[in-house]
Amino acid sequence: MSSPPTLPEEPASGLFRAEYARRMNAVLDHIDRHLDTPLDLAQLADVAHFSRFHFHRVFAAWMGETLGDYARRRRLETAALRLACRPGETILDIALATGFGSGEAFARAFKLKFGCTPTAWRADVAAKNAAMLAAMRLRRQDSNPDQAMRNTDQESLPNFQHHDDSHSHHRESLMKVTILDLPPATVACQRHIGPYGPAISTFWRDTVAPWMQSHGLDDAICYGIGHDDPGITPPDKCRYDACVAVPDGFQSGGRASITTLPGGRYAVAQFKGPSSAIAETWTRMTREWLPASGLQWDERPCFERFSAATAIDPATGEFSCDICIPVRPL
Repeated sequence: MSSPPTLPEEPASGLFRAEYARRMNAVLDHIDRHLDTPLDLAQLADVAHFSRFHFHRVFAAWMGETLGDYARRRRLETAALRLACRPGETILDIALATGFGSGEAFARAFKLKFGCTPTAWRADVAAKNAAMLAAMRLRRQDSNPDQAMRNTDQESLPNFQHHDDSHSHHRESLMKVTILDLPPATVACQRHIGPYGPAISTFWRDTVAPWMQSHGLDDAICYGIGHDDPGITPPDKCRYDACVAVPDGFQSGGRASITTLPGGRYAVAQFKGPSSAIAETWTRMTREWLPASGLQWDERPCFERFSAATAIDPATGEFSCDICIPVRPL
């Protein structure tokens, strides 16, 4: 049996930078998991295995914002998403869950960042969702059913080739969603920070795919995880993880971080089409299917799951994946 192909050895500087990225990403993930508690600088330095004395300076240089500014931004962005996705959760509960000591402190910080109160934000989201649903119903009744709606802020997906927007139509069908209990998955993750869009496809093609090939993972199951909503988070701060399923005991060689995607109940919709149309499916699941399902998002990450070997149709260039949203009862 032949051994997997190998790539030329990576320069030491690249490995050192990858190690820095891996450590800093561990800190960012730790912050997201502990937004409801005070964030101790010394503890975060220990998570990164960096000097406690210099960590604040290292973080600011790497992220382009201070630790305090980053934590405040993540708390408010997370709160904004919860206001939009959890209509049954009180504003006070959201404030406390994202690290604010009171509803008043939360309201002041929220208005300073987003220009409106949490109550107004939630009402605006509800109004936009209602308008979107009405437009979808009207379109299905009175217009060409082959004309796809587009969300220009999120028009990419994690494939290994970049497809341009020449595919302007994607055949609309009834939303078919299956509720599945998925097992946990051990994955090797590499992170991209920056705008979604063509850069994500480039990241998979130029960075992740060669790494997969060098480690004999050409046929592995892949997961694409967009952690941030570009309508809330500045595009240059959006985090995306390209993850590849790996066997137990796998050694990543330093570039990738090994973690476990949690198992549990997910709403799963199959997608096949041009990359420019996948955002529409995400939007329809969130705004059309989910409110009528009796379910809601929970704290686990959502992701796109696909096979590296079969994701791209060589004849049409279409991309196939499962769109997976973690759910729990309302």
